[in-house]
Amino acid sequence: MLSRVADSCFWLSRYIERAETIARVLDVNIQLMLDFEDQNSQFQSKQHWQPVLATLEDQELFSKYHSEITPEAVMDFVTFEKKNPNGILSCIGNARENARTVREQISSEMWEQLNRTYLYLREGQGRADFQDSPIDFYRRLVDTLHGFQGTTDATMTHGDGWDFLQLGKYLERADSTSRVLDIKYHILLPKGEQVGGHVDITQWMAVLRSCSAMEAYLKANVGQVTSWQVAEFLILHDEFPRSIRFCVDQLDAALRRLSNCDSSHFSNEAERVSGQLKSSLDYTTIKSIFDTGLHQYLDQTQKRLIEIAIAITQTYCQWQEEV
Repeated sequence: MLSRVADSCFWLSRYIERAETIARVLDVNIQLMLDFEDQNSQFQSKQHWQPVLATLEDQELFSKYHSEITPEAVMDFVTFEKKNPNGILSCIGNARENARTVREQISSEMWEQLNRTYLYLREGQGRADFQDSPIDFYRRLVDTLHGFQGTTDATMTHGDGWDFLQLGKYLERADSTSRVLDIKYHILLPKGEQVGGHVDITQWMAVLRSCSAMEAYLKANVGQVTSWQVAEFLILHDEFPRSIRFCVDQLDAALRRLSNCDSSHFSNEAERVSGQLKSSLDYTTIKSIFDTGLHQYLDQTQKRLIEIAIAITQTYCQWQEEV
């Protein structure tokens, strides 16, 4: 496979996953705001919406266009602002552009669904639906992007191109889960609130919903929502598809399929770094993570995911040098 094709498949999938994550986080954040609308003195609007910008690392860019953090400004900036490279519209547009360059690799059903989604957002219907009901708008968008993932799995040959889609999807998903967890741990709890109190538990439930993990978590931990158990579920569960461990397992498996290298060895830097992270997740415990510090552990995990992304690009996607 040509490096430029590998690069386009990799980023197509990353952008789709990023857009879906943003839509889900915004949906959950609106619901959380409604839960606390009678507690404005404790849960101010700025404190409620700032974590969304922090999760996407968009605070600095946001401040160039808006003087104040308000729900309307954040949602518009993160959803429709063309100059925001991490916004939903930009992500879908970039995914569409990458899909356009690899039309011969993807199925026509994938292209048609992605193109419809882009036109829906770019033209008036998407904004009209958003103004009617932001929650319904974001849920519809999440469902649409879930449908794209299902269409991909059902209509595309599961060869090298599909594996590069898996690399992008699971790398982005692991990174998103780590950021959602990290932001909750450091920013969301208002001053004066107790850990384990009503606000704290409600926010941890919002973290689970942001990762589509609420029902799966409650099946594994009946009737209990604690920081310890939520972190363990989202980091170390080996069967939940949005846990960091599951994502890294799938990421490593896709790399092995591409190189035909078994798990006891590595043939390139991407496999070496992903194998290290996979082994670390396989043999760590939530106690050792909290002893180290949850923030420190998540920060280190994000750095290792960045290392894997760089190694994948250097190994497979240096298409600019092709002759």
